[in-house]
Amino acid sequence: MDFDAAYTMTINGAAVAGEARFPVLNPATEAVLGAAPDCTRAELDTAVAAARAAFPGWAATPVAERRAAILALSAAIAAHQDALSRLLTREQGKPQAEAMAEVQGAAWFLAGFTDIDLPVDVVEDAGRRFETHHVPIGVVGAISPWNFPVMLAMFKIGPALIAGNTMVLKPSPFAPLAALKIGEIARDILPPGVLNVVSGGDDLGPWLTAHPGIDKLSFTGSSATGRRVMESAAHSLKRVTLELGGNDAAIVLPDVDVQVVAEKLFWSAFANNGQICVATKRMYIHKDIYEPLKAAIVEYAKGVKVGDGSEQGTGIGPINNKQQYDRVIALIEDAKANGYDFLMGGDTARTEGYFIPITILDNPPETSRIVREEQFGPVLPLLRFDDIDEAVARANESEYGLAGSVWSGNEAAAVAVANRLGTGTVWINDLQALSPRAAFGGHRQSGLGIEGSVHGLLEYTLPRTVVTTLA
Repeated sequence: MDFDAAYTMTINGAAVAGEARFPVLNPATEAVLGAAPDCTRAELDTAVAAARAAFPGWAATPVAERRAAILALSAAIAAHQDALSRLLTREQGKPQAEAMAEVQGAAWFLAGFTDIDLPVDVVEDAGRRFETHHVPIGVVGAISPWNFPVMLAMFKIGPALIAGNTMVLKPSPFAPLAALKIGEIARDILPPGVLNVVSGGDDLGPWLTAHPGIDKLSFTGSSATGRRVMESAAHSLKRVTLELGGNDAAIVLPDVDVQVVAEKLFWSAFANNGQICVATKRMYIHKDIYEPLKAAIVEYAKGVKVGDGSEQGTGIGPINNKQQYDRVIALIEDAKANGYDFLMGGDTARTEGYFIPITILDNPPETSRIVREEQFGPVLPLLRFDDIDEAVARANESEYGLAGSVWSGNEAAAVAVANRLGTGTVWINDLQALSPRAAFGGHRQSGLGIEGSVHGLLEYTLPRTVVTTLA
């Protein structure tokens, strides 16, 4: 496969160049990296029609064959991991090592989804047998984000197709190229129409979510956009899975080894330049270790290189796009205007590329924007607390409830705190570990539905109960 060739959509198993195109920028240089097709409404209609036509045959395909096809797609992605990861670095900005980890993780997750079985529930009652099976919904419209454009697309493709659905996938216009290439890879593996990949600008998302030929929507992105997706889906009662924003809190208890946890805590916040829905966005540190731990985190941060992800030794790349860059800059400027203390960073001078220096704030007010809002960038407030009840209350006082973490030398104490957090996932002395066999989903404004595990697979099915009268 020529990864330098023109980028095309995949519709009904064929390459579609599109009537129009839009530029995709390298966020490290702001230079045009390539041009992606700008899907028209008519081209979207064709993609949805192809998915609808393919659905009966794919749903009737034995699940073992569907799993084999997904395993083949996983292997093909792994075989192209070098080219895909280089492309991912150029369009998303993340360092090459992180890009490689994302592509390899995407292949691993795809394979992992094939190990999950759909249950059949059997109940005998009043002389009858009730068998509840789980059948595919139909055509899934999937919208994946720019922060993990390969990995998070696989979170949707794997379970949706294994369950017997077909799909129209729309990657973010800020990072569509690797997803388009995966669509190209899939042409030789999946039957025509089973997986269609279309790219486009601001109009395409609303067209897809409102399309009458779409039966289910799976969206990953901001909570604000998720609400619009849900509103659009309501008109035709489409099923929805929404994995949305987070303002994840880390709670660090006084019994940790400061030197051991400082590096882990840093990366829990700054991996992928903080552009992770489950990144630590607020770090609550017990008063007894606040001073030494903040010093250790800052000292470690000073040795992390911020730069072009394609350059050797880069630990943190640029913000992916200008819109998000401006949002993060606005939060930093707000903190400066309010006189909050910066331990490092805070420079908002504009340079080539969407680079923001690592920025760490020293105990800003709980009511500040940098504490209350999701920054989704390389800015972290460190927050002092006096006792556990206070830390838990402050961590839970958020409209979000995606994930969080507890750090302690005492596992039982950490578990006790974890069980009090109002989030879908809590890590103990760990960061951002996910599994295709474990449920992942948010509370409150962090989303609806589940990804991963049998619960995530069931999101792409409808229950059908067959009742038989027993002799």
